[in-house]
Amino acid sequence: MIKILNNKLLLPLSVILGIIVGYFNIHTINVTAEVASELFINLLKLVSLPIIFLSIVSTASGMENMLELKDLGKRVARYTIITTLIAASVALGLFVLVNPVRSQLTGIENYTETAQGSYFTYLMKIVPSNFLEPFVQNNVISVLFLAMLLSLAILALPDDSRSTLHTFFKSLYAAVMKITSWIIKLMPIGIWAFTTLFVRDLQKGMEVQNVVWYLVVVVAANIVQAVIILPIFLKMKGIPPLRSFKAMLPALSVAFFSKSSSAALPMAVKCAEDNMGVSRKVAGFSLPLCTTINMNACAAFILTTVLFVSMSHGITFTPLEMVTWIFVATIAAIGNAGVPMGCYFLASAFLAAMNVPLNILAIILPFYTMIDMLESAINVWSDSCVTIMVQHDLEKAGAQEPIGEPQAVTQ
Repeated sequence: MIKILNNKLLLPLSVILGIIVGYFNIHTINVTAEVASELFINLLKLVSLPIIFLSIVSTASGMENMLELKDLGKRVARYTIITTLIAASVALGLFVLVNPVRSQLTGIENYTETAQGSYFTYLMKIVPSNFLEPFVQNNVISVLFLAMLLSLAILALPDDSRSTLHTFFKSLYAAVMKITSWIIKLMPIGIWAFTTLFVRDLQKGMEVQNVVWYLVVVVAANIVQAVIILPIFLKMKGIPPLRSFKAMLPALSVAFFSKSSSAALPMAVKCAEDNMGVSRKVAGFSLPLCTTINMNACAAFILTTVLFVSMSHGITFTPLEMVTWIFVATIAAIGNAGVPMGCYFLASAFLAAMNVPLNILAIILPFYTMIDMLESAINVWSDSCVTIMVQHDLEKAGAQEPIGEPQAVTQ
């Protein structure tokens, strides 16, 4: 009952209370909210970079099957990286086209100058001089660079060494996530503080319509990926997109209502085998792997959220820097497995590491439940498309015998 109340009542009540006290703009309460938000942000900073680093390393180091099924693993990885990069690129294109940041918070000139300077600093230091420097300087891109470098090195080691390191990083990641679970229990206090300060800042010039346009970009990017991009990939392989969608619809429904790609995995495997004629070996390898690393919708959400919240607080990005975030969001999405609250928390971790205030995230949070439902379904749809394309490629290459005509689609 306490867990239900915490999830279903405390967060909405925190938002409502924050709106009320923020509207009256009482100095003492504002100071209390500033202290609470600062403490909560410090806690997020404490775990943000370790989460980003360890999630990628623990995921990559655990891919033993990539060696056993080298050809199959390469095909899955290739489609995963390509579709995730395109998802982030579509999000960036829509972000630039729609331009959701049509006004900025006022009275933050000093913050803008400081944050922008620190951003340029860590952009110029992608390759650090020592291993601890990126963590000390909150350099997100350098942390990603180290994570990818270490992951590649671990994958190149013999089986026994790789297994030992995977166990170590997996256990360390589990410990950090346990700390994170404790921090999340304080979420209602943090949300109250963020909402209070956000409502106060609304009176300084920021318009609510910005958040509406932000939501338009996030939803539109997901829909474009699901309805246009992924079907194009299938069509290029000669695979009927509509038939594939109908075949996977039961799994997509489970993902949508459960808000979990993992929960939909058993149904996705069954639909792929029974309705699409995918072999048990391909379905049993590709779908679990894709559930871990293939996060198209997450990449779009991270990129859009980081740019929106940062630019709302006055941070500017050059075109090259925006393109850089396509790759950052892609890498982060691939290593996103096991992060509580999924993409929302990972986007918060990036912003906290960049020293960007998280007030606006309090307003996004109530809408994230609906966004998360859509993202989960799209992630499973992307997993299914990758699996179906891998099956097609293997049959075409003669690597395995055709399965034959699939059974009737389950209604």
